[in-house]
Amino acid sequence: MKTLDRYILKSFLIPFLTTFLIILFVLIMQMLWLAFDNFAGKGIGVVIILKFLWYSALMAAPQALPIGVLLSSIMTLGSLSENYEFAAAKSAGVSLQRMVRPLVFLAIFLSSVNFLFLNYIYPYAVLKQLNLKANIKKKQPALALVPGGFNTEIPNYQIKFDEKYGENKNLLKKVLIYDLSSRKGNNKIITAERGEIVSEPGSRYMTLILKDGYYFEHHDKQGASYNERLKMPASHADFDEYTINIDISSLDGTDLDELKYTKNFNMLSLKQLKDTIPTLKKSYDDYISSRAKNLFLTIDVEDLHPYPDSTLNKEKELSTDILSNFELKEQNTILTNAISKLERTLNNNKSYKDNLKDRRKWLNLHDIEYYNRVAFSLSCLLLFFIGAPLGSIIRKGGMGLPMILAISVYVLYFFTNTFGRNMAEESSVTAIVGSWMALFLMLPLAFSLTIRATKDKGLFDINSFFTSILTFFKNLFSKKEKNT
Repeated sequence: MKTLDRYILKSFLIPFLTTFLIILFVLIMQMLWLAFDNFAGKGIGVVIILKFLWYSALMAAPQALPIGVLLSSIMTLGSLSENYEFAAAKSAGVSLQRMVRPLVFLAIFLSSVNFLFLNYIYPYAVLKQLNLKANIKKKQPALALVPGGFNTEIPNYQIKFDEKYGENKNLLKKVLIYDLSSRKGNNKIITAERGEIVSEPGSRYMTLILKDGYYFEHHDKQGASYNERLKMPASHADFDEYTINIDISSLDGTDLDELKYTKNFNMLSLKQLKDTIPTLKKSYDDYISSRAKNLFLTIDVEDLHPYPDSTLNKEKELSTDILSNFELKEQNTILTNAISKLERTLNNNKSYKDNLKDRRKWLNLHDIEYYNRVAFSLSCLLLFFIGAPLGSIIRKGGMGLPMILAISVYVLYFFTNTFGRNMAEESSVTAIVGSWMALFLMLPLAFSLTIRATKDKGLFDINSFFTSILTFFKNLFSKKEKNT
């Protein structure tokens, strides 16, 4: 290795290691602050907290790495330009491309390290930390309930709600509960506008008080066939207040190192994601098909129009006006029963709609994670080709202006990456477009800055800008004079 290469690498690595460790520390403290409620007042020992911090460090490292590359590249190239070292090298016949060549190879190496980290170490850290947090939450089950998705930590129940509020965070809004205590599937569904969690310390029960809701239960018989289950009676009712007592004694003595959740999308490697996604897609398609068939059969519409399935088709000659075969009083009874049945079906379908949306979102998250692993690992290389030319253009080292520019560039990258992932999560764009959106949107900026730095141009060529404007108006007025 030549002396120049060693000097350039040394100039880069010292600020890189410093900024990387500082950013890593800030990200770890942010994670600890967000999880502070999980540790406070739970009797958690120092060893468990240190484990949490270690897993947080492993999770934050892939995010801190590109920020460190960006900031240190701006600082290094800015310092070399500020001290006229670039000018001295150019006078000796050494081009900018030759000077930054060792840094380019280092950026490629760091991108490869980031990819390996994201594919192997990051999933392990997420696995350990998520299970650790879940086991800590079981010390106080009310804290285990989080808004937005189905909560499955409470035995025999799946609970979903839109918001948790109140001084003690024990009030719920828009509650949906699947009661699985009968061990016969989700035959019992409860919805409520509001809810309250009542849990006494040391008690074996947690109480849910639901208000302004709807209750539906389909009575099933063990061993009954599908057609027999459709004919089983069902009970339903609106309620002003409904109380559920949930036995949480099985959560006592939880092992904090127990691994219960192992199939989350960010716990899987690329190979595992590739094997899991086709299974999820098939399950999603089967769910849509089964719910469509179930809706068709539940409202008895097959008597009017056969289901497009050879096993359910019935050859019948049907009257186009069935109600005309009945007396007026019987017609009213038929219509009343039909309306009541449709209302029940609509209430059930609201729950199925939410479940379908959650399944689609879950599938999208796996797709996004698969493509984002590769896209985000290239962020080190992308941000280097933004930071390095930016540093040589501004010709300013230190932590002042380079820090401001690095924060601005990374916020832009983070925003576009988050925006793309959110769009893909909601199925507005495909997973591959959402995951690579930030990279493709910022690639022109990297090319533009690199070209300007190579040609030794400023960040904004103001003189050229005003000259072009003056030329435009000069030509415009000269054309008017000729016309006159």
